[in-house]
Amino acid sequence: MFDFTPTGIAAREAARALASTGSDKKNEALILTARELIAQKRSILEKNEEDVRAAEEKCVKSTLIDRLRLDEKRIEGIAEGVLKVADLPDPVGEVISGETRPNGLQIRKIRVPLGVVGIIYESRPNVTVDAAALCLKSGNAAVLRGGSDAIRTNVVLASVMRDCAEKAGLPRDSVILLADTTRDSANAMMRAHGFVDVLIPRGGAGLIRSCVENSTVPVIETGVGNCHIYVDRDTDPNMAVNIIDNAKTQRPGVCNACETVLVHRDVAENFLPMLKKRLDEHNVELRGCELTKKILGDCVVDATEEDWAAEYLDYILAVRVVDTIDDAIEHIGKYSTGHSECIVTDSVSAAEKFTSSIDSAAVYVNASTRFTDGFEFGLGAEIGISTSKLHARGPMGLRELTTVKYIVSGRGQIRR
Repeated sequence: MFDFTPTGIAAREAARALASTGSDKKNEALILTARELIAQKRSILEKNEEDVRAAEEKCVKSTLIDRLRLDEKRIEGIAEGVLKVADLPDPVGEVISGETRPNGLQIRKIRVPLGVVGIIYESRPNVTVDAAALCLKSGNAAVLRGGSDAIRTNVVLASVMRDCAEKAGLPRDSVILLADTTRDSANAMMRAHGFVDVLIPRGGAGLIRSCVENSTVPVIETGVGNCHIYVDRDTDPNMAVNIIDNAKTQRPGVCNACETVLVHRDVAENFLPMLKKRLDEHNVELRGCELTKKILGDCVVDATEEDWAAEYLDYILAVRVVDTIDDAIEHIGKYSTGHSECIVTDSVSAAEKFTSSIDSAAVYVNASTRFTDGFEFGLGAEIGISTSKLHARGPMGLRELTTVKYIVSGRGQIRR
């Protein structure tokens, strides 16, 4: 049985210190981290290659190995993200509102850190740095529990951050990585009420469901992305092909990749062959409805009910022909995970109807769903894409890692 208590105590102490730490020290730690990531690029890549080889030996599919793999460009991107977080305004202490009551009490509502943020995630070593950087800048201690596939990489990345925090005069335990990657450690974090203030799972549907169902700590749901693109009857077909190609094939193993395309019946006969020709360049398997099969032939696999709900994270795309925009909206409402949806259209009224009717964290008009990302949204990085509706929704940056506190100042007032 994994004992979380020593980790919880250390994280709590670090969180108390961070809560009153000024921006300069936090920024110094982040700037040192970015420099050290570049300086230790070789050792990071060596450990990452060990993780990748181990995953390949387990026959992990290529799209998931892509999430695991680092290269020089990706490390430089991670370091750049850390610097962007350092450049962002510190949300801690921001006055959200203030008023003076009739009895003379002055009430201010300010932003304060959440405290200890626990992150359980799978196979994406960039999360180690992104999450810890955002937590540190927002004054939170981060307890990280990554997956076994990336443990070698995560250990060296976390070590860099802990060393740099210490050099900047912050508690070394501002960032804690659990070396134990068994289910016991994950379960212990889920039940660490009193030590962990909020739990953020990043991974597949199974991980997120387990956290939601078993956690005694408040959970912010993130990540699962059955993302849709609807091609309206009034549209530029070339633009639609480009958007779908990017959303499906640029990085199919990520949560903002497109998994289902809905096509209006009036344009399906001309549009679907164009789309198939482009997707054939990436050997994308199509799983479609009866009309999609009729138009494209036996190369299309019969789509099942499970396909409409699937997050493939692979070179597979579900395709359905719909009679109206209302049918597309109804389909998305039934199968969406609330992540990102897109309409491709030249009609202003269709775009307005789609954006007002679709209840997801990000809704696009004529742009790839791949943009649902903290870096792309100007947040520097993200700790996850929240599909929840409470507290935070969409890419979670610094403000989403804070809560509020009321400061009430008086001159001896008493309640009567």
